[in-house]
Amino acid sequence: MTVLLDGGMGPELTARGFNADAKVAGLALIESPSVVCDVHREYIAAGAEVITTWNYAITPHRLALSDLRDRLGEMTRIAVEMANEARGGKAGVRVAGSLPPLRASYEPNTQDPASMAEEYAEIAGHLASGVDLFICETMSSASEAAAAASAAAEYGKPVWVSWTLRDERDGLLRSGETVDAALAALDGMPVEAVLFNCCDAAAITDAMPLLRAKTKRPIGAYANAFIPIAKDWKREGLLLRDLRDLTPEDYVDIVAQWRAAGAEIVGGCCGIGPAHIARLRKQLDRAG
Repeated sequence: MTVLLDGGMGPELTARGFNADAKVAGLALIESPSVVCDVHREYIAAGAEVITTWNYAITPHRLALSDLRDRLGEMTRIAVEMANEARGGKAGVRVAGSLPPLRASYEPNTQDPASMAEEYAEIAGHLASGVDLFICETMSSASEAAAAASAAAEYGKPVWVSWTLRDERDGLLRSGETVDAALAALDGMPVEAVLFNCCDAAAITDAMPLLRAKTKRPIGAYANAFIPIAKDWKREGLLLRDLRDLTPEDYVDIVAQWRAAGAEIVGGCCGIGPAHIARLRKQLDRAG
């Protein structure tokens, strides 16, 4: 049975007038939390079985850029509350707590492991009481994924780890590490499932058979709809990248290839919205 995740939150909030700048994106949780809740509800209505808390930009580093470091706990707890409010009493919907990159997406973290572990422990602590599982997502390196997974594992809830791949379709993490190295870094940890996310859909299609061959855990993926970037891409500002035209129909066809290669958990990331998830729901229901 395939588990259906939700889609991206950032572009959905941008479409509703919120600033996509990573330094202040989390302010939506303070200024208009009901809008975040509404997007969660749209994904649930579309058929998502797992919705992810929207605390992706709520990290010590990112909040410090706007002098909001002391509000990390408050904002993270609001993210958890909005996800649970959206779920209500609907059976079959789980809330996943996001453990995001501590510094920036697509850039391997150079923090020492102890520092990463400390920051992830703080975030996980604010999430734990209101989530059903943790997802360590958009992990660019093996070490950051391991630090996030270790912090999440302290709470005895399912832990999923999702790495982001280079868009150049070479099967490597953004750090240049192999999938073998990424899996090895999780040895001995109670990680329930491993995935790829927030990278080009074609890169995932190429890498999914490799992931299936390397692990017995459930595997999955949720791609973004951004224009692909090269491995030597340098960030210019903090705004979201440009989206390409990836229709719900096209995305369903891509996801079908992942499922054929063994994916058991699927959904969408940035630029994959409620319409894509609704179309996926129909396809999965037809497939049984």
